[in-house]
Amino acid sequence: MPKITFIGAGSTVFAKNLMGDILSFPELANSHIALHDIDETRLQTSEVVAHRVAEAIGANPTITATTNRREALDGADYAISMIQVAGYKPGTVVDFEIPKKYGLRQTIADTLGIGGIMRGLRTIPVLLDMCRDMEELCPDVTFLQYVNPMVMNCWAISRASTIKTVGLCHSVQGTAGQLADDIGIPIDEINYVAAGINHMAFYLKFERNGEDLYPQIRKVLADGRQPDWNRVRYEMLKRLGYFVTESSEHFSEYTPYFIKRDRPDLIEEFNIPLDEYIRRCEVQIANWEKQRSALEGGAPIEVHRSMEYGSLIIHSQETGIPRVVYGNVPNRGLIDNLPDGCCVEVPVLVDKSGLQPTHIGTLPPQLAALMQTNLNVQSLVVEAALTQKREHIYHAAMLDPHTAAELSLDQIWSLVDDLIEAHGSWLPEYH
Repeated sequence: MPKITFIGAGSTVFAKNLMGDILSFPELANSHIALHDIDETRLQTSEVVAHRVAEAIGANPTITATTNRREALDGADYAISMIQVAGYKPGTVVDFEIPKKYGLRQTIADTLGIGGIMRGLRTIPVLLDMCRDMEELCPDVTFLQYVNPMVMNCWAISRASTIKTVGLCHSVQGTAGQLADDIGIPIDEINYVAAGINHMAFYLKFERNGEDLYPQIRKVLADGRQPDWNRVRYEMLKRLGYFVTESSEHFSEYTPYFIKRDRPDLIEEFNIPLDEYIRRCEVQIANWEKQRSALEGGAPIEVHRSMEYGSLIIHSQETGIPRVVYGNVPNRGLIDNLPDGCCVEVPVLVDKSGLQPTHIGTLPPQLAALMQTNLNVQSLVVEAALTQKREHIYHAAMLDPHTAAELSLDQIWSLVDDLIEAHGSWLPEYH
């Protein structure tokens, strides 16, 4: 039976979903689930939950829990990362509050923008340290990497580590389901192909029995039936001709068009929820003790299969049953008009032979050009993280579409200085 290591297992609800997905497969029901977190209290909760999940679905795994990462990784066949370096405080709060002093507002701040830049800079060193442990303790491991900023993290790993890594997200399959609802067609009847970079991949095909469904999606827009929470993406469909995979609140801060301090009418028109990630974190924190009591208590625990790809990858590699998932992998001849080696999101065939990404070819030029505006930022963050040259942090911020649209160069330099100082020991020394 495989050893599957959860790093950051104190993310109990997410860990519970993945454990349920994995242990629901009879072939994986006796796996070794190794839980690791630096927070002992949360780790203990996740250990209790793991046993309760196993009991609920009649599985018989070996479950271990440790605050020693090397112990958890030793001999692992699969490792799953779900960490948040610096947590809500100081990490997320700093990423929002300091830019706000400069008039720079954000929604999610975990993928691009100045918040995504700083999150990448504090996360990449931890992931690379983790990968060094894997190179020593489990060099043949498959690393399922769930942590944002996805492109920055996976790009850095592919440049600095030999560990076989795939970045996983649920935006492709999640948005496909939302579009299916919008046009009133069951998702099971729809075939789609998406490609690009994480959080900025687009559906190149969206079909049923060979029929192009894009006209029906456009009719949703023409009829004014787009959901209020999804106005940004439908606007971009109108401008670009293709629908993007990540949510409207995320996408609003990957471009310079929607969040403008001198245009509050735009914020209202496109229904953009500023400080949305802060709100979500505060709700989650407020609910945590209630969730913990429920998860640890004697009430029945419900296990439903999630839309996450992690368990499917493990199952396909263990059994040989072929599946196609969407993964974030290095661009080695996969998308012709994006930079070689950058991290791209494409369909990936998984079976006994492992992960086999699909060649896409050339993207529509307007899509590749928009992605390049994000890749410029992501490449400079990776460069900063790997060389520890402080100058590249400024360069990344000055090329960020949203930051550049709102701030002068002097303001950008000053903002970066303030953020580096506020992060303190959460960042390595830059020179």
